[in-house]
Amino acid sequence: MATRTVRLDEEAEKALQEVRAATGLPISEALKRGLRSLQHQVRLEAGRTPYDVYRELDLGPGGYTIAPSTATRRGVRKALRRKLGR
Repeated sequence: MATRTVRLDEEAEKALQEVRAATGLPISEALKRGLRSLQHQVRLEAGRTPYDVYRELDLGPGGYTIAPSTATRRGVRKALRRKLGR
């Protein structure tokens, strides 16, 4: 087992005290659980593909587009009319 020295700023110290008060865990166990939780999150994030990120955005049908890609000119005209109010 390794011994580590950790320096906590005031905000982190308050968070640690709050966790300890709520759970009754010793400092070392609270930090270990935090590390395990972060490790789990990092592993999940590493397996994400760009499509996974896109799927979470939930843009719906067509996303934010105002015209299909086959009608780009029409979409640009419509966007300019909206912007310029003509």
